[in-house]
Amino acid sequence: MGRRRRKGRNISGILLLDKPMGITSNAALQQVKRLFNACKAGHTGSLDPLATGVLPLCFGEATKFSQFLLDADKHYRARVRLGVTTDSGDADGKVLETKPVPEITDEALEQALDNYRGEITQVPSMFSALKVDGQPLYKLARQGVEVEREARPVTIYELEVQDRSGDELTLDVRCSKGTYVRTLAEDIGRELGCGAHVAGLRRLAAGPFKIEETVSIQQLEELMSEDRSNMDAKLQPVGAAVKDWPAVELTEVTASFLRQGQPVQVANAPTDGWVSIFAEAPQNELEFIGVGEIQDDGLVAPRRLIAS
Repeated sequence: MGRRRRKGRNISGILLLDKPMGITSNAALQQVKRLFNACKAGHTGSLDPLATGVLPLCFGEATKFSQFLLDADKHYRARVRLGVTTDSGDADGKVLETKPVPEITDEALEQALDNYRGEITQVPSMFSALKVDGQPLYKLARQGVEVEREARPVTIYELEVQDRSGDELTLDVRCSKGTYVRTLAEDIGRELGCGAHVAGLRRLAAGPFKIEETVSIQQLEELMSEDRSNMDAKLQPVGAAVKDWPAVELTEVTASFLRQGQPVQVANAPTDGWVSIFAEAPQNELEFIGVGEIQDDGLVAPRRLIAS
């Protein structure tokens, strides 16, 4: 029996969505997938329902490179409410404890924040999407089940106060993949002796993508009502997923060997690491064909290629 054919259009590219508040990342993905009538799509890491901002959605061949966006650094702006602890670590959770917020000087706050800059370890929240034995932790948490979680290393590159108003802080956070901002807020609240939770969260960047490049679901609906091609024009090319990587260029002949799975010699290639790969195309253009890794012998080995 042959494989069932997927319904929808066979389109490829990356849509930078400004995820709205109040829905899951998957719900946002399904809405956009329907608008594009796409046969294949996936998101690149969940944002909580409370959170808004940059959510790259991959269509078609771009789904092959979604892992690289999952692994990318992130940039957030977080509103942190001091004095209130919730079971989920954010405003959607049940209030567990309320404490008076002590007088906190700028110096004391800076000292507390400095303890969470650089390489730190975090214990993932029970309300995270991390899976244990195939079950997301948040599903277990809603059943009243708590399981032991191992602390994980993450890196906080920047952690700065953007604003202080009453019992609320606005923090600017640049961090590595796998960082839980709600856990960061809880830890800072504990450090300050009053507890805290995330009252609002906006992702400003994911890997090479910035909030200024995003489009809302409402804007997509308006574009679709005019002409679907206007909506399609919002798709970034597949290669945009790794646009900040070093690039190598192949001749048409060299590219044919690479497509067959053979490592190839490329002049002026980096000496190590991963690279984005481009090949000669008609009209003297260059076409993104995938990503590769530099071997110990200096050859570029194919790792993930788009269908030719």
